[in-house]
Amino acid sequence: MNPHRAGVFTVEERNRIHERILEIAHADQRIVAGAVVGSLATGEGDRWSDLDLAFGVLPENQTLDVLDSLTAPLVREFSAVPLFDLPHRESTFRVLLLQGCLQVDLSVTPASKFGPNGPKFRMLFGSYTDNPPIQAPPAGQLLGYAAHHAARARFCIERGRFWQAEYWISGARDYTLSLACLQRNLSPHYGRGFDQLPAEIQTRARDSLVKSLDRVELLRALTSVVNGLLNEASQIGGSPAKVEPHLLLLTTPWSE
Repeated sequence: MNPHRAGVFTVEERNRIHERILEIAHADQRIVAGAVVGSLATGEGDRWSDLDLAFGVLPENQTLDVLDSLTAPLVREFSAVPLFDLPHRESTFRVLLLQGCLQVDLSVTPASKFGPNGPKFRMLFGSYTDNPPIQAPPAGQLLGYAAHHAARARFCIERGRFWQAEYWISGARDYTLSLACLQRNLSPHYGRGFDQLPAEIQTRARDSLVKSLDRVELLRALTSVVNGLLNEASQIGGSPAKVEPHLLLLTTPWSE
């Protein structure tokens, strides 16, 4: 990738980066398995998809050293910027940003634990172990998060902390949309299913967007979020009904 080139990455550049990473991996004898994960593993990717590659490592105590060895050439050759590392189960994920805003996610896992955590996994070389799939969060947990965020939003409004209130309102709306996804067999993770939700749910969520940082508008947006949350909670049944009076209290006038 030309470091002086302006503009977003191309598919051809992404493919070249992919091949270069595999060259680096094949040259490291500690890397005994590799796979493509994410949307590009299943043919669901598009022009804007990032590049996700996973590797199994032996000796198993050298995963972080291997991750650094994979990263260094990308920094040197493509001006890659490491953004953060994220441990998950036995793996470590490193997110990098390359020229043209190409995101590259590299993960390393001890070889005995290397394998798919979901359906978006395509082996490139080596072998893998079957792992239990990552489970979607329970509906009650998403409801609980949303209710917590809605309560914090109201307290922030009462305190006059309007930016913080907007933060909590947005968070409550996102959890409500995640709950809606879960109940319709759509992905609740990272907003992936939001655009596939029915039009009436999207419209309700749009009405809960905060349009200005004043008390009246924040209360209006919070009320819209709570109404949407109650609609989703009504479809769960059981204990979620117990939270309804508390949520409704968040939308009523409060005296000193």
